[in-house]
Amino acid sequence: MPSRPTRAVLGLLPPALLFALITWQVAADGPLLRPDERLSRALVHPDRASELLADLGGIQVAVPVLVLVAGYAAWRGRAAGEARWWVPSLAALAVLLLVPLIVVPLKVWTDRPGTPAVPPATGYYPSGHTATAAVAYGAAALVLLPWLRTASARWLTLATSALLVLAVSFGLVRRGYHWPLDVVASWCLCAVLLGALWLLLERERQARERPRTAAGRPCQTGAPRPSTRTTRTSDPSASRPYRGARKPQDTP
Repeated sequence: MPSRPTRAVLGLLPPALLFALITWQVAADGPLLRPDERLSRALVHPDRASELLADLGGIQVAVPVLVLVAGYAAWRGRAAGEARWWVPSLAALAVLLLVPLIVVPLKVWTDRPGTPAVPPATGYYPSGHTATAAVAYGAAALVLLPWLRTASARWLTLATSALLVLAVSFGLVRRGYHWPLDVVASWCLCAVLLGALWLLLERERQARERPRTAAGRPCQTGAPRPSTRTTRTSDPSASRPYRGARKPQDTP
């Protein structure tokens, strides 16, 4: 049976393969684009609300959220005396930095045109706003989780992060800024990036807990300890103290 890290790595394969499939279809103008275009026509309805939701994925909003949470997590880790308190925050910011390094070349390579709701242009695949929102809000939640005391607070943080990403995704499609497949592809890409970040944070957490576990164990040696328990016996004479040999009495 594969170990937990192995299962986690294997769990990254489905989104990676789906991302590769969608990218291939977009680059080759494959048949998957026809239902994507029909779905877009059914969903597009530009309004102010959808535009505001889409703006939540902009760098002006999402990036400061991650920076603030990363700074808070680093401060808490340093105050707690963690040896590598800077690793989680730095890793989260590094994953966010990977987003434009991956998305921008893909936009240039695929050269996908936008929906009829936007001015004629290309470079809409994958969705940069979706990727920014998913990594920024998702990484912020992962970095913040170890410092939340209750399970309900942790679940609320994860749910809020997911709702923000879904809101941005819906706003982008509803406003007509992106095709649905642009958004789905960014989900898949960010699932891989956030999964890798989670694996790193889990490794750091286990490394922190290992010395504490070792310090809490009692020192064990090879020599057996002498037993201090009193063994009972059924012989009543065994409980009386030894008074030496009885002196024989003279017989008359």
